[in-house]
Amino acid sequence: MNQISIKAEKFTAVFLLFFSLFYLSCFGQKKYHKEFYSNGQLKLEGWLDQGKKTAYWKYYYKNGVIKKQGHYKNDLPVNYWYFYRKNSSKEKEGHFIDGKQNKWWLYYDSRGYVNHKCQLKNDKKNGYCLLYKKNKLVKAVKFKDGKKINEWTDFSSFKKENDLKDLQ
Repeated sequence: MNQISIKAEKFTAVFLLFFSLFYLSCFGQKKYHKEFYSNGQLKLEGWLDQGKKTAYWKYYYKNGVIKKQGHYKNDLPVNYWYFYRKNSSKEKEGHFIDGKQNKWWLYYDSRGYVNHKCQLKNDKKNGYCLLYKKNKLVKAVKFKDGKKINEWTDFSSFKKENDLKDLQ
C-alpha cells in the first residue's frame, strides 16, 4: 500500500467515527436531561429521545420537594402520574392516555385523605365523581362529557339507581 491510500483509509475511518458519533448524538440515542432553578435546586429531570420527552420524568419545586412524576411518550404524558403540594403531601394521581386525563383520578385533602375521586375521559368528567368527608362517602355525582346529569347525597339511593360495576 502506498502512503496516499493509507492516509485515505485513516481519513475515512476518522470521518466515519465522527459522523457516527454525530448521528447518534442527534438522532439515535436517548439522553438524560436535567434543568436547575437559579438557586441551584433541581427543577426537572428525565429522558429525551430525539428532543422529545420519553420514559420517566420528575419535576421539583424550588424548595427541592417533588412536584410531579410520571411517564412520557412522544412529549405527551402517559400512564400513571402523581402530583404533590409544596409541603410534599399528595395532591392528586391518575392516568393519562395520549396526554389527556382518563380513567379514575384521586384527589387528596391537605391531611392526605381522598376528598374525591372522578372518572375522566379526554380531560373531562365522564362517569362518577365520589365526594368524601373524613373518609366517608357524602355525595356522588354522575357526569357525561363534562356535564352533570345526576347527583345523590345518600348511598342507599345511589346503590339502588346505579350499577356499581360502573365504579370499577
